[in-house]
Amino acid sequence: MAKGHRSQIKRERNAQKDTRPSAKLSYARMSVTKACFVLDAIRGKDVNTALAILKYNPRYASGVIEKLLKSAIANAENNQGLSAENLYIEECYANKGPTMKRVRPRAQGRAYRIEKRTSHITIVLNERQEG
Repeated sequence: MAKGHRSQIKRERNAQKDTRPSAKLSYARMSVTKACFVLDAIRGKDVNTALAILKYNPRYASGVIEKLLKSAIANAENNQGLSAENLYIEECYANKGPTMKRVRPRAQGRAYRIEKRTSHITIVLNERQEG
């Protein structure tokens, strides 16, 4: 068990929190593989370049991720007071969410399982240091 008073424990836990601006989308209705194709294209880019890539990417995931990136930029501007010109995508990843299982009728009374996969997508931004 942790030592110290409850307020001290909370203070220590809050000191370890990540202060980088980010946005997270939970239970997105797409598989992790399909989301990662788009995330790999924008990882490490500055936000204006990333938005341009997402705008002209034909995949379904790009529209969802574009909306999430705009949310992360708004979080950076409103909560941390950072300017959008200096921001870049430091981390972006998709984790596996719960899978919805459905049944599809097939020939001769058989039933095949259909798995509708979900994912949790996270985008973490950071400010680029000029130097």
